[in-house]
Amino acid sequence: MEYTKLKNINNYKSESINPAKTPDTVFEMYSVPIYETGHPEYLKGNEIASNKAVVKKNDILLCKINPRINRVWVVGDESEHLNIASSEWIVIRNEQYNPEYLAWYFRTPKFQKLMTSEVTGIGGSLTRAQPKRVAEYPVPVLDRNNQDEIVNVLNRCKFIIESREKELSKLDELIKARFVELFGDPITNPMGWKKEETNKHIDLLSGYPFKSEYYVEEGINICGGLIIMPQRIEWESCVHWPAVQGYEDYLLEDGDIVMALDRPWITEGFKVARVDDNHLPALLIQRTARIRGIDINQDYLYYCFINGGFDKHSNVTGSLVPHISAKDIRSFEIMVPPIELQEEFSIFMKQVDKSKVVVQKALNEAQLLFDSLMQEYFG
Repeated sequence: MEYTKLKNINNYKSESINPAKTPDTVFEMYSVPIYETGHPEYLKGNEIASNKAVVKKNDILLCKINPRINRVWVVGDESEHLNIASSEWIVIRNEQYNPEYLAWYFRTPKFQKLMTSEVTGIGGSLTRAQPKRVAEYPVPVLDRNNQDEIVNVLNRCKFIIESREKELSKLDELIKARFVELFGDPITNPMGWKKEETNKHIDLLSGYPFKSEYYVEEGINICGGLIIMPQRIEWESCVHWPAVQGYEDYLLEDGDIVMALDRPWITEGFKVARVDDNHLPALLIQRTARIRGIDINQDYLYYCFINGGFDKHSNVTGSLVPHISAKDIRSFEIMVPPIELQEEFSIFMKQVDKSKVVVQKALNEAQLLFDSLMQEYFG
């Protein structure tokens, strides 16, 4: 594929405006904090504190602050109001390019690696890509018809992925609705169930400090905080131990609840999941907790940790490595309804989980297809 420098295709001429000079004028504002919503916000000039860049429909916004997050936005011109953008965006404009084609390219790992290779600042949210260096980065040269075809394929694939994600979300909402129907809100406890600390009802284990120099390419799966994600475990990224002999106490079982103790909250949510028998045998590593119910249903217990207010209860300590302690887990109070109701909920949850497995499989396949297409189109 032929490439040229970004500066050779960027026809944007810097134009700024001070919205405060027209305090009653409404602006369509593209800012970094609002990016995750996928839509601009509408603010009056007196609500905007500094000068902004004037942009227009189909401009591509490339975020220079903390570029490892990889925020790319195509200006949509969703209203009749003037489009403006904060100074944290690099604006790219070229009417000969399909803007979505460039946006997909800017989202590739290859381009993200470039964006993070020459940053200024001291780590994390303080880092910034340098616009003059970004202008030197390569972009593909491709005729417009091919660009349009690629965008059409990628957009359709992404639509399938997002549809599957929405299906999973709806199934989660179904479980939540059934839980509330049976037990009421787990935080306000409107049905007046007895509440007790989990310490009375669980077997809690912290993992073993397996030494990395003894890891092997193939062997027993090791489960830890690095692969535990919100309601799933990324087993494909796990490391392995030679054998279980001598570490039988740290063997996991089907249905075990595992929880990351370090950095337990990420953007996606709380890093707690359940072990399935497809990935056993598996061993528990340090800085990870394994939770088993003793006289309480495991599915019910799991849901209490997910949606029962554990995030508000926990004392997250450490500015660099937020940490959950065993005390946080043991002191967490949950409702204790009759075991028959817990088991009724468990049956329902298992039925929904079967549907989630099917949807998740379809999602994984769509994501693999999308990743392979991105590799094919952009390298």
